[in-house]
Amino acid sequence: MKRVKMVLAYDGTNYCGWQLQLNGITIEEVLNRTLSELLREPIGVIGASRTDSGVHAEGNVAVFDTENRMPADKICFALNQRLPEDIRVLSSEEVPLDWHPRKQNCVKTYEYRILNRKIDMPTLRLYSHFCYFPLNEHHMRRAASYLVGEHDFKSFCTTRGQAEDTVRTIYRADVVKEHDMITITVKGSGFLYNMVRIIAGTLMKVGMGVYPPEHVEEILAARNRKAAGPTAPARGLTLMGMEYETELKKKITGKNRDWEYQLIQTEIPEKKKAYLFINRCRQEDFEGLLARVTHQAVRNGARQVYVCDKEDDSRIVPGKNYGYYQFSYGHDMLAMTKKVSLPQSSPEEDMSVKQVFQGVWEKVSIWQTSLFCSIYNQVFYSLPNSATLTEKEAREYLVNSRWQLFLIKVRDKAVGFVILVEKEEELEIDSLGILKEYRGHGLAREILERTEMAAAGMGKEFLSLTVASINTAAISLYTSIGFENKGMTSRWYMTENDYEKEDS
Repeated sequence: MKRVKMVLAYDGTNYCGWQLQLNGITIEEVLNRTLSELLREPIGVIGASRTDSGVHAEGNVAVFDTENRMPADKICFALNQRLPEDIRVLSSEEVPLDWHPRKQNCVKTYEYRILNRKIDMPTLRLYSHFCYFPLNEHHMRRAASYLVGEHDFKSFCTTRGQAEDTVRTIYRADVVKEHDMITITVKGSGFLYNMVRIIAGTLMKVGMGVYPPEHVEEILAARNRKAAGPTAPARGLTLMGMEYETELKKKITGKNRDWEYQLIQTEIPEKKKAYLFINRCRQEDFEGLLARVTHQAVRNGARQVYVCDKEDDSRIVPGKNYGYYQFSYGHDMLAMTKKVSLPQSSPEEDMSVKQVFQGVWEKVSIWQTSLFCSIYNQVFYSLPNSATLTEKEAREYLVNSRWQLFLIKVRDKAVGFVILVEKEEELEIDSLGILKEYRGHGLAREILERTEMAAAGMGKEFLSLTVASINTAAISLYTSIGFENKGMTSRWYMTENDYEKEDS
C-alpha cells in the first residue's frame, strides 16, 4: 500500500464542482473512475479543496491509496492519457500513508478575475466575470487591506456553510488592474464556503462606489451574511495553488480589535508542549478562541497545552469542555519583592554588577549565547510553562541595555545563569537557575545576596522576581532571605490529558 499525492488543474465549466453529487458529474467522480480503470482496483481520492460548480483550479491537491506497483511519479502521465481535456494531473508523487491534504498547515491562493469594459469578450467569458460598470481598483485595493489578518469571516460565508468556526487568517489580499482585467488575489490559511466569491462581490460594490473602502471593517464586525455584498459568479474564481508548510512555526500571533494572543510552539518538537498567552479577548469570542488555538497546537504535535489568560484568569473553568479539550488548574505565578537593606554606595564607590560578581558571575557575550541557552534549557527542561530560550531571543536580550545576562561559574565551569532587568526603582531577577548536580550547596543563596549588593550599588530600592507557586523549594529559599509574597501575577491552566495528534 502506498499513498500518492497529485497536483491538479481543471476547467470547472462543465462540472458540478469537486465533490461527488447526485445531480451531475464532478471532478472527484471523473478522477475516481479513471484511476480505478488505470490501476485496476477501486480508488477514492481525497481532495484538499472542494471547489464549487464552475470554479477552476491550477493547483488543487488530492491523494489516493493504491496497491498498484506503478511508480508514483509515472501515474500522472498514464492518467492524463485517459482524462478528458479539461482535467490534468500536473504531478504525482508518493507521500507518507498518514499524509492528509486537509490536515496539514498550508496556505491557499485564490484569484478572482473581473473583465471590466463596456462590451464583453467571448473568449474570456468562461474564466472571468464581466462587469460593464467602471470599477475603482484603488478603492477596491484599500478595502481589501482590511481583510488581512485573523478575523471572524462569518459575514463572508454562505449561511448554509457547515463550518462551526468561521475564524480564518488572510495573509494577503490585493487588487491589480492590467488593461481591462481586474484580478483579486487572496492568500490565506483556509476559506469558508463561498468566502472568496463573497469577498469579490463586496469589493465590486466598493469599486462601484456603493460602499466606502472602510465599510469592510463594519462588515467584518457585523458577523452577518446580510451585511456583505453579493456572491460573485463562480466562473471568475480559480484556485491557484497550495503551499504546504515544511517547518513548524515557532510563534503564531492572532491580533485584531476583538482579541490578541500568542501561541508559542518552540517546545513541540522535543517536549510536545505548547504555551498560549491570551492578552485580551471579547467574552463572546473567548471559548471559541481557546478551543480553536488549543486544537491548532495539538494538530501541530503538542500533547500538553498550557494557557494563561492575562485579561481574566477566571474565564477558564476546570472540567468544562472547550471543543475537544478540558483544562485543569496548573499553578500561579507569584510576585516576590525584597527591600534592599544593604547600604547604597556613594558615587565614588564602584559597586557595579561586574565588580560584585567578579570571578563568580561572567557577563554573557555574543559568542556565548549557545552555551547560555544550553544551560538555560537544561535547568528549565522539566518545569511547567518554561519555554525554551533560542539563541535569537538571547541575542535580542544582549542588545537591550535594560537586560543583563550572566553565566554563573564554579572553578571556571558554567553551572548556571541569571537574567537581570533594570527598572526605575528596582532590579528584577527575571530568572535564576543552577544545574541540578550543583544544587544544594548554597550557590543560589550566594547569587541572591550578591544580586542585592549589586542592586544597592545601582541605587535600587527593591529586588523583585516571579516564581511558580509549585516551586516550593525556591519559594522557601526566597522567603528565608527576606522576600515577601506580593500576590499572583498570572494563573496557568493546562489541558487535562496528553493528546496524540488529532485527526478531526
